[in-house]
Amino acid sequence: MTTQPDASGCPVHALPPVPLTGPRFLGDANEFHAELRRDYGPVVPVELLGGVPAWLVIGYRELHQVTTDHVLFPRDSGLWNQWPNIAPDWPLLPMVQPPVPSIYRTVGAEHRRHVAMVEPALESVSLYELRSACEELADRLIDSFCGRGSADLVAEFAEPLPALTLARVLGIPDAEGIKIARLLKAFADGGVEAVAAHTQFTEAMQRLLYNTRTGPGRGPVARMLEHPDKFTDEEYVLDLTAVTAAGHLPTADWIGNSVRLMLTDDRFAVALGGGRRSVDQAMNEVLWEDSPNQILAGRWAARDTRLAEQMIRAGDMLLLGLGAANGDPHVRQQIGSATHLGNNAHFAFSYGEYRCPFPAQQMAEVIARTAIEVLLDRLPDLDLAVPPAELVRRPSAFLRGMVALPVVFTPVRALGVTP
Repeated sequence: MTTQPDASGCPVHALPPVPLTGPRFLGDANEFHAELRRDYGPVVPVELLGGVPAWLVIGYRELHQVTTDHVLFPRDSGLWNQWPNIAPDWPLLPMVQPPVPSIYRTVGAEHRRHVAMVEPALESVSLYELRSACEELADRLIDSFCGRGSADLVAEFAEPLPALTLARVLGIPDAEGIKIARLLKAFADGGVEAVAAHTQFTEAMQRLLYNTRTGPGRGPVARMLEHPDKFTDEEYVLDLTAVTAAGHLPTADWIGNSVRLMLTDDRFAVALGGGRRSVDQAMNEVLWEDSPNQILAGRWAARDTRLAEQMIRAGDMLLLGLGAANGDPHVRQQIGSATHLGNNAHFAFSYGEYRCPFPAQQMAEVIARTAIEVLLDRLPDLDLAVPPAELVRRPSAFLRGMVALPVVFTPVRALGVTP
């Protein structure tokens, strides 16, 4: 397939751009990605909400190239050639931000400066204490619905638990943790409330910074403030918004997607009764088969170049198709059935310099694994309350989770867990 620019400099394609909205996009991911590979190859012209053009990289090798070549494909959104066309209330703006001084939006030495401050702060979190807090909060959430024999595991468990656990770690009151969960969901789904929700979330992080600075000074936020290389309040807040947002919804969807597959797919059903080892294996395979982080924005071309068979223009945005790349037949043929045996060569946490910091990965894994273990211990006969075909995907262009996960089980007595 060939491409050439039109009068505006945008590529003209033999096939039209694929919208990253609607039933086709939100349907069966494997079928959707297979169609894209057949029709377009490993790099696909797409349109985001509002007809905003971009490229979706779905080839494993091509995604590796894009995430490691920081000269040709920097994470510098200031290069984007579409900024003149982006309205200030564009619902996806919180996920595709203009350049700001945060860990995920800076480049080069400035990016490394932020990493040097954020990573040690995250490493200071005791994984033992994190697990203990997560167990307590999971039991408390299950207590709220275990006696009635039915629940929506997304709204009542998977979504609030990571937010409450992270709030506990950061020193945020539980009540505000629930509010933060709602705000993160609103701006990640890209609806009409997205921009306002992002503003309110930022204000919550500003309060957290103020309370930490004027309080007893414990926890990862205090460690950030103690770093010898001082940052502005804006930088602290932006880094807090970045790591909190990145840690919440992907973890919530990891929990929900894992439980869904355990209830609907024979390959995962063994985890329901196979003990903690099988839960670990199932969770790792979920990162291959149904990764919460489906698409990340992104990288921006520093100059005109070719990627696969596509002509990429300077300033074009490349979306990282993490979920699609994990299913690339070229790499899956090489790893075969190894995914469930602990192969971690997936892109679920991205790759390269902007890969999710390792301490954050550990925290997400502890929260997700603890959530599933406690859930299966408390409610061992979980079953779906609706046919699998009736489960609906969240309307997010970037994250892959479910609107709801209705389940039924034998009612059990609450443990009486209190804050």
